[in-house]
Amino acid sequence: MTARAVALSIVASLTTSISSFADIQPDNCARAANYSENKRGFSMLVIQNGRTVFEHYANGGSADSRCKIFSGTKSFWGIAALCAARDGLIKLDEHVADTIGEWKNDPQKSEITIRQLLNQTDGTEPAPHLHSESIRDRNTAAIQLPLVAAPGSAFAYGPSHLQIFAEVLRRKLNGRSTISYLDQNVLSPLGLTSLNFKKDGRGNPLPATGFELSAREWARLGELVLGHGNYQGKQIVPANLLGQAFVGSGVNPSYGLTFWLNRPAPNAREIDIEKELDLKWQLAHWIGICICRAAPPDMVVGLGSNYERLFIIPSLNVIIVRQGWSAKFSDAYFLRLALGR
Repeated sequence: MTARAVALSIVASLTTSISSFADIQPDNCARAANYSENKRGFSMLVIQNGRTVFEHYANGGSADSRCKIFSGTKSFWGIAALCAARDGLIKLDEHVADTIGEWKNDPQKSEITIRQLLNQTDGTEPAPHLHSESIRDRNTAAIQLPLVAAPGSAFAYGPSHLQIFAEVLRRKLNGRSTISYLDQNVLSPLGLTSLNFKKDGRGNPLPATGFELSAREWARLGELVLGHGNYQGKQIVPANLLGQAFVGSGVNPSYGLTFWLNRPAPNAREIDIEKELDLKWQLAHWIGICICRAAPPDMVVGLGSNYERLFIIPSLNVIIVRQGWSAKFSDAYFLRLALGR
């Protein structure tokens, strides 16, 4: 089945009636919030059917408190990539070398696609050092990185892939700012302002991390997903394109285009995603895993370090935001409590 066909089937599943599912119960949410608070959580927000079911702040948090969402930032750039596809600036399966001409004569880099950049299977060295503020030009540093695996053969999580995409987008925009493009097409329609882009010396943003959001602000991205690309009456991304974000790769079925997926559930092994990401990429195992066996398989997740989480469950029409300080935490246990399972 082609990626487009898979995406269309996923979009169809997002429109499934939720009448057979029980409503989220505040008492269950309270138990989940208590667990989260004991693990240094400071915010929990649950929205179902457009209504706030539960909202709780502790450990210094409040409804207005913004905190770092770390890699949760990636999903906003993933939506920007889909907007670029909507606008005809890119095609997900076009070769990066069509834009990054420096790659044309490299037998392996010339085969890398934009889709592979977005699902982190392009084989480029992950390059965590790109987070450093001392790098004057992250884009140039990223496109010069060596490959550590053949394109499409491995999932190697890190900031390099989106940094290369940022350079592709910059060149496609012919002088227009990538930050302005993200702002006009994603952030402003979601009502998000004054965000930190962690720019380098040349003004290039760091798409891998940087945003600070309140629970309510982060939930707006969840509303966009539940709305099939529509937010408060504005179609930001066509539904069929949005479905592309929720298609995993052959080497990691649990990661789409900047979103984590629970699709292998319930017949999969639950893992702590953050612990797996702490391993060297060659040692991590991404086949047959899920975030929570008890959560619906259509759940998609915006995931950041320190267990910052945006859980989106289309079949329940539910958004759950969890934010906290660094502490050991179980997504699976938290979700079982919140969902009463």
